[in-house]
Amino acid sequence: MKKVITYGTFDLLHYGHVNLLQRAKALGDYLIVAISTDEFNWNMKQKKCYFSYEERKRLVEAIRYVDLVIPEETWEQKKTDVEEFKVDTFVIGDDWEGKFDFLKEQCEVVYLPRTPEISTTQIKKDLHNK
Repeated sequence: MKKVITYGTFDLLHYGHVNLLQRAKALGDYLIVAISTDEFNWNMKQKKCYFSYEERKRLVEAIRYVDLVIPEETWEQKKTDVEEFKVDTFVIGDDWEGKFDFLKEQCEVVYLPRTPEISTTQIKKDLHNK
């Protein structure tokens, strides 16, 4: 069984997220999604989410491409997650291009193109300007 892992905040879930998850799942048999916790988002990214971690987790778990959801609590855990879950492929959006090449020693690293016309940041801006 080929295992794939990806990471994200997945706040204000939209079709760009679903596109990423569908393409990530197509690279293997089992998709693990690590979702940034509220504490990690605030303390490390200075990002406040609209939905709580538990709400975001519930939404992502409902997507048919996703087999397991785990919390992301630190930047460093990616290396240990790859080891612990015996991951074959690490997937992330191409806005992170090159940032996770250090994982190539442990697994394949794939940077997938984002869905260009949609982002949570843009949704928040649009809602704020209404």
